[in-house]
Amino acid sequence: MDSPRRHHRYYDLLLAAFVVALLCSNFIGAGKAAVVDLPHFGEVTFGAGILFFPIAYFFGDIFAEVYGYAYDRRAVWAGFAALAFAAVMAQIVIALPVAPGTYMANYQQGLETVFGNSWRIALASMFSFWFGSLTNGYVLAKMKIWTEGRFLWTRTIGSTAVGELVDSSFFYMLAFYGIWPTHEILQVALAQYVLKTSWEVLATPITYWVVNFLKRKENEDHYDIHTNFTPFKVKV
Repeated sequence: MDSPRRHHRYYDLLLAAFVVALLCSNFIGAGKAAVVDLPHFGEVTFGAGILFFPIAYFFGDIFAEVYGYAYDRRAVWAGFAALAFAAVMAQIVIALPVAPGTYMANYQQGLETVFGNSWRIALASMFSFWFGSLTNGYVLAKMKIWTEGRFLWTRTIGSTAVGELVDSSFFYMLAFYGIWPTHEILQVALAQYVLKTSWEVLATPITYWVVNFLKRKENEDHYDIHTNFTPFKVKV
């Protein structure tokens, strides 16, 4: 007989915040290639969503470190489902007949420009996010056992570096191949990987504070010693 599931005060709130951050970063920022002029490097092109997408990995580290891989896996599936629903909704809204009038004609054109490629972005996001996030959670969970719970920074940075490598290797090629020039895709993907991983390094003090707060408040510090790491499971 399975043991009863523990009640956590903050997990559901964190899960909701995670899904919101994931949706916004993928549908608002992912389609825009921005540029910044950096000293010694010149102009660097990057996807605008990179400013906020690392928040999803920030939450993933917290889920895996505090609650365990199973809770992180559930969050990943929740994000996956939310992206799928948003993509279907966007395509239905675009396909509906447009009411007459100049305003609605311009509005429809704007929707198609912003969300017309959303099905492809969503598929690329779901595929790369699913693999990258579960890889991130798996690496962090294993490293926590290897380090016996010490050196949190090695787990958060190390797992993000591996997870983001998987994510960045797939997303921009799947989402924008044939739309953007190939050299721009590679440049943006590389910048995405470097900046996302750097973001995790800079966020380390915040991660320490949040993780320690949750461990204390939730009375939880899970070790995935007997965990079933199959990705095709939602139950915790």
